[in-house]
Amino acid sequence: MSSSGTVEATPTGYTLIIPPGWARIPLREGTKEALEQIFFTHLDKVPDGVARDDAMRLRLELRRQLEKKARAARRNGGLDLYLPVSPRKGTVVAASFIVSELPIGGAGQAQAKHVLKRLAANSAGPGVTTRELSGSTAVRREDRVAAEPGRELDVDTRRVEYVMPVAGNSGNWLSISFSTPGDGNLDSDFTDVLIELFDAVVGTFKWRYE
Repeated sequence: MSSSGTVEATPTGYTLIIPPGWARIPLREGTKEALEQIFFTHLDKVPDGVARDDAMRLRLELRRQLEKKARAARRNGGLDLYLPVSPRKGTVVAASFIVSELPIGGAGQAQAKHVLKRLAANSAGPGVTTRELSGSTAVRREDRVAAEPGRELDVDTRRVEYVMPVAGNSGNWLSISFSTPGDGNLDSDFTDVLIELFDAVVGTFKWRYE
């Protein structure tokens, strides 16, 4: 219930504005079709200065990586996977973010505030903050994850995650989680720009009601 005593509507989804050269891959249905669209639209072109044979190997490797990312994201409760798909100088920027459902539970504003406070208190990363997104309070957490080849984490990464309750006090929660190794230097200007780009994308988040 809202403060006026009316029942808050529960959203049917969300919207985000993504940068040019990025694509959304739905993970619950339509995944295969979305991947095929990416392969034929973005990965069928030979970048300038790249030999055709090298371009073919690049496309095959990118296809393998995209399919692997999509499978892993779906296993972890992902709703949608977003990532850059337009090669630049023969490579694709190593970055992605996943929108996922979280099994936190606990309906009601009081419970949501308690969970948000606990999430912020239990975060060890720097600069834990809160942010309003389409009327919902989200906790933003940032950390660095060391490479663990046994868990398919081949390089060190910087990660940023927003966690928030779904509007309508339904007890459902949403996570928007970004990960990138940047240019190999987690403190470089390039890596910082990728983090800033993700924060800007999250700033366009809106609940969708239909």
